[in-house]
Amino acid sequence: MLGSIGMPELILIFVIALIVFGPKKLPEVGKSLGRGLAEFKKASDDFKQSIHKEVESLKEEPSPENPAHPASKTT
Repeated sequence: MLGSIGMPELILIFVIALIVFGPKKLPEVGKSLGRGLAEFKKASDDFKQSIHKEVESLKEEPSPENPAHPASKTT
């Protein structure tokens, strides 16, 4: 999930965050970041689901070019 970030890079990021936010504020920042990522993941999953449903519904509908479609029959 983290890609090419190794242990030294994670330690460096943690130390910089500790310096910037301080030891008392760091857990609160972590919780907020976690909540934000969870909301983003949920919204992303919902978006993917809605796109998948739309694609499936379009596949199920007969197209106007399809001769089996009642609207495309000429009398």
